[in-house]
Amino acid sequence: MMVTFYSSIVKLILMLNLSFSRPQINHIVHMMHGIILCEGRKNISQIRNKTTQYRDLSCMTRFLKESPWNVNHLQKRRMQFLMKTIQKSRQGKGDTRSIVFLIVDDTKCIKDKSTKHIEGLDFHFSHEDGKSSWSHSLVTTHVVSEGYSFAWDFRPYFREEYCSKHGMEFKSKNDLAVEMIQEYSSSRDEVVYVLVDSWYTSKQLMDVCNAKGFHIVAAVKANRTICPAGIRIKISEFASNYIQKSDLRSVTVENQGLYWVYQYEGPLAEIENVKVLLSWENEFSSSKTPFCILCTDHSLDLVTILRYYQVRWNVETGYRFFKEMLGFDQYQLLSYKAIQRFWAIQFLTYNFLEIQRKEWSSERFPLTLGDVVRRIRNDYIGQMVIYIYEQALVQKPIVDILKALKLTA
Repeated sequence: MMVTFYSSIVKLILMLNLSFSRPQINHIVHMMHGIILCEGRKNISQIRNKTTQYRDLSCMTRFLKESPWNVNHLQKRRMQFLMKTIQKSRQGKGDTRSIVFLIVDDTKCIKDKSTKHIEGLDFHFSHEDGKSSWSHSLVTTHVVSEGYSFAWDFRPYFREEYCSKHGMEFKSKNDLAVEMIQEYSSSRDEVVYVLVDSWYTSKQLMDVCNAKGFHIVAAVKANRTICPAGIRIKISEFASNYIQKSDLRSVTVENQGLYWVYQYEGPLAEIENVKVLLSWENEFSSSKTPFCILCTDHSLDLVTILRYYQVRWNVETGYRFFKEMLGFDQYQLLSYKAIQRFWAIQFLTYNFLEIQRKEWSSERFPLTLGDVVRRIRNDYIGQMVIYIYEQALVQKPIVDILKALKLTA
């Protein structure tokens, strides 16, 4: 095998037990390795340049666009494998139920406005940026448990106007979030907490989580209505008119800052009997709108609720790693089918790196995904040097070595 064939990737793909042909398996392995090795711009052309097995760029694009394989099958097998990995990691820990965080959020893959021929592009509004951008939009889930942080699942989101124009069934982002929560299969020894920001805190999502026995820790907008002492009032009005600093508790969450917290328990809008924390970071001010967190698990204390909600940051760092290190949004494919397949392989690559991070880390020397990528790239350079050295020992002409490595003299 050529040095580009990274054995750990091959092992993972074989363990997934995919019903793919050998050429299709080889395509996935080479793409994953190319995504990891590629530095700088990571479009399909650049990824291909790092996979020396491809004779032509069309080989990779045909695999993504035309090859007869089912992306849903790959997704299903990947998530089943990850679930077994998590369950295996908790073996030998007694009868204590394991905590699983299922995080829901959305992201955009922004494209230049000149890219009119890429399927599925539309103008999607960003609340963070305060404007619309020409992009693909995805709702995703992320799972954190037993020291693992896995990018889990995704669903493409299309605006209602786009669906109507193209004869598609419209699903809101909340619908897509609910769909993925419904499909998440938990075991009896797990306590699942669904973490969402305020855009996903809806009665529909709450009802689905309650039906599955999942707890929710979610951000809440300050314009929602609560009922302290049986009086209906908006959170923002209650905070500015009725809360004094003497009513608050000061808490520190894992040395990340001081919070002044007021705890309310009771109805929230149409949702019955939940805990709501109104928190101010560092200093309380009645003129400042509090950050509000809802929790359906009444057994949790203030510090634990705040600490659990901070786990949601895993999905934000995951998006940043996807885009900066793996080139998740740098594709130039025209076919939306090919783009979705590319995303599925990106999720698989992310999961592979996370498994390696957990395996290579220690309490004394914890690693990041970036550390893992750099280690694999260094290993690749080392393998390349060894390969060249071995070929030189048998006096293989330099022209043949360069040709084997797809390099020019």
